[in-house]
Amino acid sequence: MSGSVQKNKSQDTQFKPYVVREPSIFEKALPWIIGIGVLGFLIYLGMQLFSPEHYKPPIFPTIVRVENGWVTALTWLLGAVVLIGLIAFLTTTFLRNVRGRKNISFWAVLGDQVTHLAIWIVIFSTIYPLFYVIAASFDPRNSLYNTRPIESASVFIRSKVLPDFSQTSWENYEKLFYGIQLAPWHWGFLILAAVSLIAVLVINLYSRITSDTRSLKVPHAVITRILLGSLALLILTLTPAQFTGPDNENKFLLHIRNTLLVSGITGVMTVLLATTGGYAVARFSFPGRYQTLLTFVFLQMIPTVIGLVAVYFLLSYFDLSNTFTGLILAYSGGAIAFNIWIFKGYVEGLPISLEEAALVDGASRWQVFSQIILPLSGPMLVFIFLNQFIGTYAEFILASVVLTGVENWTVGVSLRSFTSGQFSTKWGIFAAASVVGALPIVALFYTFQQYFVGGQVAGGVKE
Repeated sequence: MSGSVQKNKSQDTQFKPYVVREPSIFEKALPWIIGIGVLGFLIYLGMQLFSPEHYKPPIFPTIVRVENGWVTALTWLLGAVVLIGLIAFLTTTFLRNVRGRKNISFWAVLGDQVTHLAIWIVIFSTIYPLFYVIAASFDPRNSLYNTRPIESASVFIRSKVLPDFSQTSWENYEKLFYGIQLAPWHWGFLILAAVSLIAVLVINLYSRITSDTRSLKVPHAVITRILLGSLALLILTLTPAQFTGPDNENKFLLHIRNTLLVSGITGVMTVLLATTGGYAVARFSFPGRYQTLLTFVFLQMIPTVIGLVAVYFLLSYFDLSNTFTGLILAYSGGAIAFNIWIFKGYVEGLPISLEEAALVDGASRWQVFSQIILPLSGPMLVFIFLNQFIGTYAEFILASVVLTGVENWTVGVSLRSFTSGQFSTKWGIFAAASVVGALPIVALFYTFQQYFVGGQVAGGVKE
């Protein structure tokens, strides 16, 4: 009896008719009220924008007005659309009639053409700022942000989409190299480094077109060591007294030397700290190991700016402000957490049986670390060094706080000085210095680029 009652209740619930509830007058009027309010606000903004009392003409004409410009732009756009459609039609006809692919779709080919066009637009948008900075480095007028009109027949130059090449010169670069006095051995180191760099570039280019890359490993390693050795000797033997120019831009190569010195020593110290700490965390069990790992993760989430006051106080207390030693210690301490974590992941991916066999044969822990782990971690060591080197090379905030003397500046602080002048901004010199300052990083990345991806994958994946 109870079962039939429950069944009847379920049927009543199932077939209960849906009653449409009529919205109230307020609910009907609310969307209209909101829409009218938004429309009125937009009309008010438009009236304020075009009101004569709020309009002030610019001091310099910053907008290039082209007669019938919209017609020209729309014509170019229509022509591009027709061209893409024509290319897609010809490609579809070729694939159908010549290749025999009858099932090919015109819209699929058109989609591929549009995708390629979008990729090229992204590539151009990425390269365009670099092109403009390089072009501005040859302009001695420092007119990178000058709003004065340019007399030219090209609308792209008048609108400053393209730089003005009417007065290009090497004057900005000459100022960077003015007043440098090199000893004969410095010229020898410089020539040896240049020849080694050219040889490395040729080997890298040749390795891309040949299948026999094993025979290139030994000469590549030898020439790379010669390159690094000659650069290290050149950097260590240069002194501030050899840069005799009176202005800050005349000492920019000294600032590059300072940056290379600080970045190189920081990279070496980071490798020493990361390898020893990462191996200990990966292979040893000690109280507080898990808490240490959590601390490393937590430290990576803290921005460098938060610790600026504490770092400056400590360096001032130990009389290390405005010194390379204090800056190197600050950089090395800040790099411990990330690099220990990534080296730990790499060591955990190595077979532990190799270490156990060495321990059975009587090797000590230090011998296992120095003779087994480190030789197997060559690519990871290079990655840690290069990652820290590049990060230190491009750092500005901490260097601007620690280094106060012009002779101790790094690249970032020096570039900032060109854009913060009291009376004028040296945009041309800033662009030229940016190009020269980027050359060491570009050469370094191109020479050792295979270690970046390999090191990140090896340290982040454990099998």
